[in-house]
Amino acid sequence: MLRCLLAACTLALVAAAPFTETPAQRGKRLFLTRSYNPASFPGNAYRDAWKRWGLKEKPAEKEHARLFNERVGLHLAPFDNGGLPMGLRYAPTLLGKGITTDCLTCHGGSILGKSYIGLPNTSIDYTAMYSDLSGGRPPFHFTRVRGTTEAGAMAVYLLGHREPDLSIRLKRLDLGLDDQMLEDAPAWWQLKKKKTMYHTGGADTRSVRSIMQFMMSPLNFPSAFHAAEPDFADVLEYLKSIEAPKYPLPVDDKLAARGAGVFKDNCAKCHGTYGEKATYPNKVIPLKEIGTDRRRIDGLSRAFGDYFNKSWFAQGAHGKGIETDGYQAPPLDGVWATAPYLHNGSIPTLHALLDSKTRPKIFTRSYRTGQEDYDAKHVGFKVRVLDRAPDERATPAIEFRRVYDTTKPGRGNGGHTYGDKLEADERMALIEYLKTL
Repeated sequence: MLRCLLAACTLALVAAAPFTETPAQRGKRLFLTRSYNPASFPGNAYRDAWKRWGLKEKPAEKEHARLFNERVGLHLAPFDNGGLPMGLRYAPTLLGKGITTDCLTCHGGSILGKSYIGLPNTSIDYTAMYSDLSGGRPPFHFTRVRGTTEAGAMAVYLLGHREPDLSIRLKRLDLGLDDQMLEDAPAWWQLKKKKTMYHTGGADTRSVRSIMQFMMSPLNFPSAFHAAEPDFADVLEYLKSIEAPKYPLPVDDKLAARGAGVFKDNCAKCHGTYGEKATYPNKVIPLKEIGTDRRRIDGLSRAFGDYFNKSWFAQGAHGKGIETDGYQAPPLDGVWATAPYLHNGSIPTLHALLDSKTRPKIFTRSYRTGQEDYDAKHVGFKVRVLDRAPDERATPAIEFRRVYDTTKPGRGNGGHTYGDKLEADERMALIEYLKTL
């Protein structure tokens, strides 16, 4: 009887003990439940978006959600998000409840029909999303081609509205905005391995303030940044805890084993090694060697870099911007899920990345992410190759943004020709191995 009583008391004490969150756990909770930007859109903006689609009556709730997500490239949230897709969030206003955006607009993606936090959103049409929610036009091109955003241009534009201490400027400072950089966001699960982040390796992965730039809505006061900084120290730990999704389809193990040798001989010196003794060299490859489109390197001006390094963002630990002359060779964990490839999303499959003569010049795709849209053999998205680009003047803008024309500024698909020297069977073995990372 005494033994049972002691056991019951022990269980009661364990149940009553407070749960202590790790920094990563706290960061996840804050990230998924708090709004760090004031509402940019009215509370009814999402449910009334159909009024901008030329429909005569509102679709049923599930159909409205499907149409909205397919139209603007957002995805179902794998967490409770109040009925909104990933990337949108309800936020309080003086008059009730409004809607704001968050990091998952660009960093919440879907592959093979499943949504993931930290997966690049390669379906997004940020311009369409903004227009459908606001009824207006953005001040510059938020998206030139679906699946890419002008994230760098957004940082330049918003920082131009602020003094170095983050107080609001009455007149925007011209910091050389370029909205043709066409950025395909890197995967968040890469952060745990990297010492530097962004496509050019332009920031230290230990910098908390650098990941807070999305808070630069003109409606946010400087005090909001100071209050949120401790939260984002934990959010950064959460981002570094995210694991890459495992390839869910069958893999030819014998072929993949052969591909591991091809990878070691041809790829590991830049992209690292994998397994129990994984390594990552954190290399930024000079542009003259990698040969990929240079617009992302040139698109952030010296004026922006100098002003950023005077600002609050750079004054925190590890916050100074890093000037480079190339692109960072990323870790390849979960590379199967991160199509399309290169920093501008100009190459739809790993096979085309490894065989430059097969890269399509002008193409479109469904911008859906189901299994029927995925090319399991070549690893990436199925595309429809076009003979020519549509006439921009005669094509609705939302349709024009569905076409990737690699002859346009910022959209070049050249460079990274290392796979061209491989034999066809070596290339397929390498692709099979990359599925396992």
